[in-house]
Formats: sequence, C-alpha cells, structure tokens
Amino acid sequence: MENKNEKFRVGRRSFVKSAALLSVAAPYIIPSTAWGKGKSAPSDKINLGIIGCGSLGKENLKACLQRDNVVLTAACDVWDERLDPIVARHKQTCTGYTDYRDLLAHPGLDAVIIATPAHWHALQAIEAAEAGLHIYLQKPMTMHLGESLAVRNAIRKHRVICQIGTQIHASDHYRRMVELVRSGNLGDIGTVRSFFVLNEAPNGIGKGNNTTQVPRGLDWDKWVGPARMQPFNPNLVKDAFYHCFWMDFSAGWTPGMAPHIIDLPIWALNLGYPTEVSAMGGRYFIDDDGDAYDNHEVLWKYPSLTMSWMHSSTNSHGWAFQGLKKEGAGYETGTGRKLGIYFHGSNGTLITDYSSHILIPEGDRMNGKTEPSPTIPSSPGQELEWLDSIKSGQQPLCNVDYHTKIDVAINLSILSMQLGRSITFDPVKEQIVGDREARRMAIPEYRKPWKFPSKYL
Repeated sequence: MENKNEKFRVGRRSFVKSAALLSVAAPYIIPSTAWGKGKSAPSDKINLGIIGCGSLGKENLKACLQRDNVVLTAACDVWDERLDPIVARHKQTCTGYTDYRDLLAHPGLDAVIIATPAHWHALQAIEAAEAGLHIYLQKPMTMHLGESLAVRNAIRKHRVICQIGTQIHASDHYRRMVELVRSGNLGDIGTVRSFFVLNEAPNGIGKGNNTTQVPRGLDWDKWVGPARMQPFNPNLVKDAFYHCFWMDFSAGWTPGMAPHIIDLPIWALNLGYPTEVSAMGGRYFIDDDGDAYDNHEVLWKYPSLTMSWMHSSTNSHGWAFQGLKKEGAGYETGTGRKLGIYFHGSNGTLITDYSSHILIPEGDRMNGKTEPSPTIPSSPGQELEWLDSIKSGQQPLCNVDYHTKIDVAINLSILSMQLGRSITFDPVKEQIVGDREARRMAIPEYRKPWKFPSKYL
C-alpha cells in the first residue's frame, strides 16, 4: 500500500552506534492548557484511534468507549480479519488503515491506543508523541533500555499524556498494599521477592508450525516491522500470551508479566532505578517453535534493599499460593500460573498477589499495629483514568516517567542474562557503567528500513 503521509517515512532517523544514553530534565506536570494534536477543550469529545486490533486492543477500546464523549475515529491493523470488524462496527465515524503512519496523520485525531506487539511499541509511541497525540501504551512499554529512555524523552518533549497499560495498577487491592507498606508496620524492608511461574514443559506451544504460507489479508512484513524477519507461525499471531515464547517480539515472560508484578514494590517503596542488575537463565527444557528462555532469575540492587524476580516456564510451584484456586485471578491447581510478591521487613513479612495478602509477624513486633485507613483514591479503571487525564492535563498514575523505572529494571535484567554478567547502572546519568558492549547492546538496531529514533537519547 502506498503511504499517503510522506512526512512519516522512516528514512528520517539514523541508528546511533555511540553507547551514550543521555539524561534529560526532571519530570514535568502538563498544565491544563496543554493539549494534543486536536487541541481538545475539556468539554469536547475525544477523537480516538487504535493501532493493533487484537484481543488486548479491543478490551482497551471497549473500556474507553464507556465514555459518551469518546468517538472511535481511526483504526489500524495489518490483518484484515482484525481491522475490518472494528471499522464495520463504527462505520459512521471510523476510517481503517493498514499503516500506522497514515493513522497518525488522520485529521482531528486527539489520542491513540497502541496495542501492537512489544517490538513495535517504541517507534509507534514516539511517532504518536511527535504527532501530538495522547497515548495509551500497552505493556511491556519497550524491550530495550534505549527504547525506554527514548519513549520517555519523546513524551516529555512533546508534552502529551501517556498511560502505560498495566491494569492491575488501577486495582483497589494494590492501593491498599501500597498504603500498608508505607505505613511502617513492616519495619525496615531489606528484601523484596517476586515471582511468576507456569509449567509449559516440554512442548511449549508446539513444534513444526513455521511456514511461508501467510494467511490472506495479513501483511507479514509489516507485522514483523523493525524486528528480525522470520517465518510466519500461526501461534505467534494468536494473542499476547504467545508473543512471550519469542525473544524478537516480546523478550520473553519477564517483560510480559513483571510490569504487573514488580509494579507494586516499585510503587510502594518509591524505588528509582537499580544500581546493579544480575540475571541468569536460559532455554533449558522447552522444545518448541519459539526461542525464549524458560527460566530466569534476577537480582536488582537498590540503595537500601535488594529485589529479586524468579520466572519458570518449566515448574509451577507457587510457595504461599500453591494449590489455590482463585476466582478471576487466573490461578489453577496443577501446572497453571501462579505469582506473588514478598516484602520482608524487620517487623514482619507481607505476602501478596493481585487480590489477597497474608501478614506474618516477627514474633510480637506487629502487636497492636492495624492496617492503615485508605488514602489513595479508587481508580475508574486504567483506560478511563487516562481519558480523565487528557481532560485535566495532568499525567495519570501509571505515567511514562513512573513506569520507566519498571521498564528500565526489566530491560536491564534481560540484557544481563544475555551477556552472562552483572550490569552496573548510574541512576543519575541513566547510563550503564564500565561495560562498552552492554551499552552498545542497550540500543537496538532495527531491520531496514526502520531506524531507531536516536535523537531522543
């Protein structure tokens, strides 16, 4: 398809081979007079676009359309069977596109949902910011350290509202856990442990499904985009769950799930960037068409504590959550997924997940301590919070400045595993220290003709 919007062609950027990742100014607050491309006043409708019409995108869109002032104006997908039903359902207002750059140039657009696979997030979010559009960006925010900082810097520069799509951040349970940790009841917290497990061994998503036969109506070259070209696989395009089996399209299960799980300790303890990251793991037992690691162990060092992450795709033991069947939480007995966070304090330990918690005191040190009263207001939901922020001009709670701290920690953990050594990180300069190879690998080199937007570093 010929691109109607020449100004968005990809030849305008070049890959930076320099290892430097530059710091920028401190976080900002957008005034209520600053708006996106559509210059929307608080009483006006929001003309919404969506890039990526798969299952996650449709859920985000459904949530946004609860608001009467939101109108779906444009939709984009590289697969007709996902794009066409959305356009048909909103045929009075919605124009369909197969190239996201054409959608970004749609007249009168105010905001966009980006729900494509993770390897597309950085380019599409940065170009949406350049177009002056407010952004709802599905997690994982990015897949590389350089992308994390570039997206954050582009959002700051172009002064748009951005919410990262970690829906659990909007839950009342997480808010109560933040209050509990910040109450001081647990004492000094020196260690946080987090985990996500499920057992997909040994067959994973199956083997022998790679093919050159691409379904009719799917532009495979556009789907792969800046990632390494490889054969079409029907499992890969099912939904985001399957992306986690391929490194090129997700960087594995840690970026897939850790944004939800380590969000709680980073929020509750107001953590910045880690100063040192050590990770080990690999692809040990699963034999399928994918190539992602099946086990990953991470240790993040912060100034006053350490935090760990454990992922296994070959064992589903869940410690305190083992064998529980929870309504709506996604847990199963047997080999199903389990997750949790442990806060180890001098007075006691808090064990929690998405919906429940256990307090285990250190002797009598928690006697007389009560759970704090709620102070963090309830959220209308992650997507509606974003829409409210567009109208108020204030960034939402899971904004890009906040979430970059999560994204950087995760991306450094993948890089450490790939290198087979620890990485030292300078939180002030936002640079990897003393490792030229790591600094080079932190900036991705995209498949031609796509180029990394180096001007945002």
